[in-house]
Amino acid sequence: MKKTFPIVGMACSACSANVEKKLNTLSGVASASVSLPGRSALIDFDPSRISPEQMKAEINGIGYDMIIDDEQSVEEIEKKEYALLKRSTILSWIFSILCMAVSMRWIELGAKSVANQVTMLIALANMIYCGRQFYVSAWKQLRHGMANMDTLVSLSTLIAFLFSAFNTFWGDAVWTSRGIEWHTYFDASVMIITFVLTGRLLEEKAKDGTASSIRQMMGMSPKTAHIVDGERVEEVPISTIEVGDILEVRPGEKVPVDGEVLSAESFMKADAAYVDESMITGEPTPMEKKKGNKVLAGTIPNQGKFRMKARQIGENTALAHIIRMVQEAQGSKAPVQRIVDKAAMVFVPIVAGIALTTFLAWWIIGGSEMLPQAIMSSVAVLVIACPCAMGLATPTALMVGIGKAAEKQILIKDASALEGLRRVDALVTDKTGTLTIPNTNVDFTKADDLELEMRETLKPNARKVMEELQRNGVEVYMMSGDKEEAARYWAEKAGIKHWQSKVLPQDKENLVKKLRSEGKRVAMVGDGINDTQALALADVSIAIGKGTDVAMDVAQVTLMGDDLQTLPDAIELSRRTVRMIWQNLFWAFIYNLVCIPLAAGLLYAFGIHWQITPSWASALMAFSSVSVVLNSLRLKWTRK
Repeated sequence: MKKTFPIVGMACSACSANVEKKLNTLSGVASASVSLPGRSALIDFDPSRISPEQMKAEINGIGYDMIIDDEQSVEEIEKKEYALLKRSTILSWIFSILCMAVSMRWIELGAKSVANQVTMLIALANMIYCGRQFYVSAWKQLRHGMANMDTLVSLSTLIAFLFSAFNTFWGDAVWTSRGIEWHTYFDASVMIITFVLTGRLLEEKAKDGTASSIRQMMGMSPKTAHIVDGERVEEVPISTIEVGDILEVRPGEKVPVDGEVLSAESFMKADAAYVDESMITGEPTPMEKKKGNKVLAGTIPNQGKFRMKARQIGENTALAHIIRMVQEAQGSKAPVQRIVDKAAMVFVPIVAGIALTTFLAWWIIGGSEMLPQAIMSSVAVLVIACPCAMGLATPTALMVGIGKAAEKQILIKDASALEGLRRVDALVTDKTGTLTIPNTNVDFTKADDLELEMRETLKPNARKVMEELQRNGVEVYMMSGDKEEAARYWAEKAGIKHWQSKVLPQDKENLVKKLRSEGKRVAMVGDGINDTQALALADVSIAIGKGTDVAMDVAQVTLMGDDLQTLPDAIELSRRTVRMIWQNLFWAFIYNLVCIPLAAGLLYAFGIHWQITPSWASALMAFSSVSVVLNSLRLKWTRK
């Protein structure tokens, strides 16, 4: 059984890696993939061996929570979490301003010892009321031999606080007696927590934008429906609808479930209503619905009303299937992400080792006089290191890319398909149902007298799309079961140079094999059962949404509408998404590569007396995570 569960409490890539590692060690779990920006886990498990309750308990044990109750509103939980984070951030800024005001002598308290004790109390209050989550999480991680960003924040703030507290009470006796000037760093402890909280607040807000597409689709499903009970029509919660119920759908209302029209009426036709299905199929023209026609959940009658019998409800509707597919795709991992996840698992221990090395280097080279410098340099290293940016680089771009594809009626099953589309340089396409559709302007009762070109017509934009693909370096091959003259006619009409006639399913499969053996990256587009062999063999398989269920089950990508323009759109979106992933990874790695040595004080070795302080380190760390998310959102804001 494969299901997506929301995960609460993840803050960095190490968090998601720890949750994923824990789930994958559980008996009864075949595989688990955790998405940090999606805040969810896609789990393939055996319900007879392990229950969701057992998995939840294991996740709770390492400091996170898994939502298993379908009735529990994830959106409400996230809103409460965000509100709590916002309050903590505001309170922490108040503590920061107070601490700075005292330490900078904007507020005069007399003796230095009094000022130090006041700032110590402010820092302690900040750690308890605003930073408690870091210490609780770090402790739970430590108990299970794990570490994450909270571990680094906890270590750095505790070191800064404890060293400053020691100086407050024994600084004169230990340092002044030796002629060493000493300071307290309570302001650094406070500012680290403040900037980390601020970064997370901004990050959560930005990540919220990456999930807007899926929330928009979820919003297409209504909360209530009008059920017909004899002569009465009453409004009931959609959860109470059962298969076989008779429902009434009025103009402007969302169709609650999938079903079959029993009767319809509108001012245009006495026996038909007109339904907007653009959100599912991309077709802008309202579709006529008469008795016996199918209607889908989430679509909207804009002219007339109808009564329907419920056929598919709840998770079995087409809309629920689309949402589930998009969620699973957004939660899947691109190949490069698995490398990043492995790096994230060792990142925190490595950073802790670098911080310890920094401390020892300063202390050994500079002696006891350099002990305060050694401590603050190691704290800066702990704070500035950011696994979050690396962890967010790939999944945020994928979430936005897959979500934007869904908005264009392009359903992508997994991250590998999105990544693979950009490499496609050969496209094999079926003709009937893929490039052409039946000609509705002819009388099919005289089919024998019609010219296999009068029976069909090219789909909208078919020629334009084929020419665009070929201009962009993609060779197109049309496969048709028609006679040679008919196949040639349609190939020329569609602007396709390579074509074959009188083909069988095996011929399509053989062509895909041949092209792949030549080193080409092959995409196959089809809509019928006879295309499934070739679809299964292609590097990227693409089905037409109005085709057979078998073709869509096999395919990695489904184009929901009849407009083939979504095909080059999907390839271009793949290229831009992968380009965005590499941009994000480049900046995330460069950030850590450059900033960690600067925080450690490497420039001192070259006679430049400058380094990144702990307070600035926390600000830069927060900015790095937010910048990665904002960069990914550029995909959403572009028109194409």
